[in-house]
Amino acid sequence: MSTGILQPTALRPSTSHLGLPFFDEAHRRIAAELPDWTNAQGVDESDDRAACRDWVRRLGAGGWLRYCVPGDCGGALPQLDSRALVLLRETLAFHSPLADFAFAMQGLGSGAISIGGSASQRQAYLPQVARGARIAAFALSEPEAGSDVAAMQLRAAGARPDCVAGQKDDSYLLDGRKTWISNGGIADFYCVFAKTDPAGGSRGISAFIVDAGTPGLDDSAHIPVMAPHPLATLVFERCRVAGEQMLGELNGGFKLAMQTLDIFRASVAGAALGMARRALAEAIAHARQRRMFGQTLADFQLTQAKLGEMAALIDGAALLTYRAAWLRDTGQGSPKERSVAAAMAKMTATENAQRVIDMALQMHGGLGVMVGRKVESLYRDIRALRIYEGATEVQQLIIGKSVLQEA
Repeated sequence: MSTGILQPTALRPSTSHLGLPFFDEAHRRIAAELPDWTNAQGVDESDDRAACRDWVRRLGAGGWLRYCVPGDCGGALPQLDSRALVLLRETLAFHSPLADFAFAMQGLGSGAISIGGSASQRQAYLPQVARGARIAAFALSEPEAGSDVAAMQLRAAGARPDCVAGQKDDSYLLDGRKTWISNGGIADFYCVFAKTDPAGGSRGISAFIVDAGTPGLDDSAHIPVMAPHPLATLVFERCRVAGEQMLGELNGGFKLAMQTLDIFRASVAGAALGMARRALAEAIAHARQRRMFGQTLADFQLTQAKLGEMAALIDGAALLTYRAAWLRDTGQGSPKERSVAAAMAKMTATENAQRVIDMALQMHGGLGVMVGRKVESLYRDIRALRIYEGATEVQQLIIGKSVLQEA
């Protein structure tokens, strides 16, 4: 049975891919330094909320959260760098999917501020995100609006009718719900997307920064899931938000949300790669020491064939992932081509990782389904990645439409 403490491991992720032309020296330094740092952290993960707070604090102190924000706000690089995010998430997920979650949500939760925030908003929030002093969250999904973002019902109405006569008020009143919100209940602020023009569809959405503790916001409804991490439903009841807390332009929220997701989509693929690489490493270690019929499991040709298939699935997904990140960082191709490349990477890496982890669990036999075994927890951890930040079916639609248009 697991103790809940992240245990050091002698297993290390492969670094052969760092010689590919997608990466430069800054990326190689991350891959060289992060494994040892992560392996030295003894985080108690038995309580996912406490563990995420701990990981954010440690990642901030270690300087790793600086990759979540631009250079002018305390970031490690001049701009958000998709390749750095991919490598960071790949390495963190290899050791601890919860550490990866904590890192990723700092970036995704503050990404809209990095992209569309005013100078004052950026300076007020992003340096603290980089230090791990404030926890960020991205509040887009609703009970009836997941993949169909335009169907959101959370309303942001101008509060002017509530003013005392003669007083100016440019604030908004938020009413409605958000759900499946990562870091819900532990975040210090939320980037919230709401309808400012109910009849405008996707062109009627605006974004706001809402600080935790704002009157009218209840983020206490936690959602338990199969791979524990902080999730909550947010309830807004006449939650007053100052006009200066609007992110970007009025009714420009949909574009801002999509730009944020585009930056981090390839990094989801990176997290899937990390989990798949760990599953392969666990399978190899088990096959080498497990004896049966007078030889090790690794001596059987069927085992070798499975390991070969797992390695090929990982490398195929990795090439798509690194290409997508490289295209985004270098501006190669059109915006549409970069979006399709990210969709291919996210779809392939998460689906392939599910297959690799399933094969690794099968290779462990009965031990594979034993609670506390690494392959058992990976089996639960990987499942959500095929859904969040664009389900596999959504990525298929993006790719399929592009193929039809090209034809």
